[in-house]
Amino acid sequence: MTTIASNLQAVNQQIHQAVIHAKRASGAVKLLAVSKTFPAADVRLAYLAGQTCFAENYLQEALDKIAALQNLPLEWHFIGPLQSNKTRLIAENFAWVHSVDRLKIAERLSAQRPLNLPPLQICLQVNISDEASKSGVASDEAIALGLQLACLPNLNLRGLMAVPAASDNVALQRAAFAKLRALRDELNQYGLQLDTLSMGMSHDFPAAIAEGATIIRIGSAIFGNRNYSKETV
Repeated sequence: MTTIASNLQAVNQQIHQAVIHAKRASGAVKLLAVSKTFPAADVRLAYLAGQTCFAENYLQEALDKIAALQNLPLEWHFIGPLQSNKTRLIAENFAWVHSVDRLKIAERLSAQRPLNLPPLQICLQVNISDEASKSGVASDEAIALGLQLACLPNLNLRGLMAVPAASDNVALQRAAFAKLRALRDELNQYGLQLDTLSMGMSHDFPAAIAEGATIIRIGSAIFGNRNYSKETV
């Protein structure tokens, strides 16, 4: 068994235990393997170990991997910051985008999504901890923007995404994730049917699962420590 396969097995077992502890249904949480800065060969090893959903932050790096692995039935998610000059390639090559936080960007994704593809699945990114360094719409603006996004053609608003302030305090972790869940539930009171909470990473995913995460984004626990000198735009 490869190291990546062993790591995946361990992460999936931890997810299983967290789901049981939270008294949630089996299969309620999807594992998204964050493969940024790791080569296509590592993604292939993860696929051979049973992982099919992968997330990337950097467009050109992602496009190179998508091309190299086009013979595999992989589902690609974009989770990085969105720039107007890159929306077309994102709309054309990804199944999901988790990091939508502006109406202008969403409108471009909507207009540029090829009509021969299914609607682009999107999440509204919320700056749940109000950090100046983080992307995402402010919490008090999320409801209004979410209602606008839900009306755009060729997009399917599935839910909310957040990267809360890092903390080792489980109570603080859960409070941030609970806040995102409450925003999702409030949007659904307006008649939406949002089913997704993209929240939780290697250091805090048990708390995210306890508060209702449906997608968790795990990178280093699967692929190992990153070499950020390999970052590309």
